[in-house]
Order: sequence, then C-alpha cells, then structure tokens
Amino acid sequence: MKIAVFFGSRNPEHDVSIITGQLIISGLKELGHEVIPVYISKDGSWYVGEELGNLDFFKKENYRLELKNYEGFNLQLNTNGKMIFKKQSMFNSTELVADFAFPAIHGQNGEDGTIQGMFEMLNVPYAGCDVPASANAMDKVTTKLIYQRFNIPTTKFTFFHTNEWLTKKDEIMNEIGKSLTFPLFVKPSRLGSSIGIAKVNSKEDLEFAIEVALHYDDKVLVEEGIEDLKDLTVCLIGNDEPIISKIQESTYTKDFFSYEDKYINEGGAQIGNAQKKMIIPADLDEKTTEEIKQQAKDVYRIFGCSGIARVDFLYDRTFKKYYANEINTLPGTIYQHLWKQSGIELKELLTKLIEYGKEKHDKKQKLTYTFESEILKKSNSNKLKLKGNN
Repeated sequence: MKIAVFFGSRNPEHDVSIITGQLIISGLKELGHEVIPVYISKDGSWYVGEELGNLDFFKKENYRLELKNYEGFNLQLNTNGKMIFKKQSMFNSTELVADFAFPAIHGQNGEDGTIQGMFEMLNVPYAGCDVPASANAMDKVTTKLIYQRFNIPTTKFTFFHTNEWLTKKDEIMNEIGKSLTFPLFVKPSRLGSSIGIAKVNSKEDLEFAIEVALHYDDKVLVEEGIEDLKDLTVCLIGNDEPIISKIQESTYTKDFFSYEDKYINEGGAQIGNAQKKMIIPADLDEKTTEEIKQQAKDVYRIFGCSGIARVDFLYDRTFKKYYANEINTLPGTIYQHLWKQSGIELKELLTKLIEYGKEKHDKKQKLTYTFESEILKKSNSNKLKLKGNN
C-alpha cells in the first residue's frame, strides 16, 4: 500500500511531530509499505520527498535551506479516494499517488481535526479519529464540559476567552478565588505536550500564568490540582469494540508531567525511553484498575473515537478517587512502549491502525450522500430574485 505520512505543521509541537512522523515512517517501511513523507514547515509550506523520511535530515543545521529541493508539489483535487501529489517543471513532471493517509501532526493544524477534514473532502481513508472526535478531544474545555454532561468525574474548573480576560480580568480573578481552591493548573485549551501549562499556588502567579497561556490560545482552562497524585494513562485501539491497554503511571521531576519529562529527560517518557519515569502496570488495586479501564472505554465511545486514542486520569491517593483528565488522539496516542507492554508490537499496532482506518472508510461509503429534490426547478421564486431585476 502507498501511504502518505503528514508531520510538522504550524504549531508549537512541530519538533515533536517530526520525531513521531519518523517513527511511523520507519515502521511502515519495515512492513513493506511505500511511504510518501509530507512535511509541513512552521510557516505552513508543504514539502514532499523520500529523503524527508529520515530523522537525520532534520538534524542538519541547514536543513531549511535544503527544503527547496522538495517544494513545488501540488495536491490534486477531484481524485476521489486517492491523494495525488504532482510536480510540474519545464522538462518533466513527477506524480506521487497515495491510497491511505497517516497523520502524525501533534496539536493544532493536525491533531485537532483540521487535516482529517481534508482527508474526508478527498474521500481518502486515514488512520485515527475522525473530525468531530479529534476536534472535541483536542479542546480541553470542551472535553471537560462533555465529562460534566455524562457525569464522568473530573476536577473542578472554569474557562474564559481572551476578550473576556481583557474586559473582565478582576471579575474573573475574583470568581476563580471563590469557586476554586489552590493549587491550580492553567492550560491553553487547545495545545498539547504540556506547553504553556503552569501550576500556581497564589493569586499573583495565577495572573501571570494566564497571560502566558493566552499567548498560545485564545481560550484558557483553569482547574483545581490534586496534591497527592498518580498520573495515569490508558490507551485504546479499535473502532466499535476497542482493545484496552494496561494502565501506565508516569512520574515526573516538577509539579506536573512537563515537556522536558515527556520528551527530553532520560530520552523522554512520552517516547517510551525514560523507563524509570514509568510504572506499567500502574500500582493500583484490581477494582480501581478495572473501573478506570471501563471509564476509559466509556469516554472513547462518548467522544466517538475510532482507530486509536488515549485517556489520561488523575488519581488522588489521599481520597482514593480518580478523575478523567485529557484525551489524546493520533498521533499523541501512539505510545508504542505501553502497547508493547500490553502485548502489541509497533508493527502490529500500525497494521491495526491501517485496518481500522480502512474499515471506517468502507463503512462511510455505504452511507447516502445525495438527495433528490425539486428545489432547483422551483428556484424562480420571487424570494430568490435580486431586488430591481425582472
């Protein structure tokens, strides 16, 4: 199969996406697939080329200068079920055709449903969740509002937008002081990898943290923290009946699971290298383990997830209670180290993702997308005439 892998894009998680993209490309090649690497730069420019499927390319100091050799490809429309990248020059033309799309873009302009929308418009099968599930899961505020609607336990929170902060700052600060208890977490609503997140213990720190978060998003979430905390993760793979992984407990060096803990310290726990930062399976009693797994499955179903997703939980050691936290869709959910511990190697994981993506696409092809009506024949109604025209 010919698979286009998309990575990079315009968001603060750009570099993380490059690493994820290379992991996926390498795994797909080992499975015997023909891979078309599609790199989207920080300014939104698109580049296509086999050499972009090698991490060493992006480690070069001057790699941005070399990108000009891979520009000039245009994505053809009206291909219905294929992705065709075409490059036309004075002397020849190059055409690359993909049967399947694999998004490896973290955060905005990728993980949030935007690129999935492009795949849907082109009617191309792709790995991972669809547009609504991706968009809702990416938005931390929307996620918690849905939790509330379906009585899924989550920590107390509030949220607001930039315009509200600029016009009602004192009112917002007072309301937070009345309704929430320190310590608090301040988060950009639609950003991942712990970028822009801060744990605060005072009103002064809170205001500064909000200002920082508003640099990354125009919507901010403020939620209560848990002091005696276990940070837990459950991964799920599948469509209607997902397979559930073991539960991972993550430890960290600061006040929360930071960007450094996830990707840098000891090789990165999120990438599966920092073994000392992970406990698999998590140190929980059997009853709590099964409850959290079932809750993760309920969340997966409620959000309409497909292919793959992961649900993070916060466990309060003191009160023996758990709270659903964030949801991550592809690619923030690859977590090949946790799947390996759960009995699924990376090659099998990628194979399943392709199978589930094709299954979801085939099911959609059975839906009716046309509707015969008389509206056009009767469109000479006076209501449709421009004023002054006869």
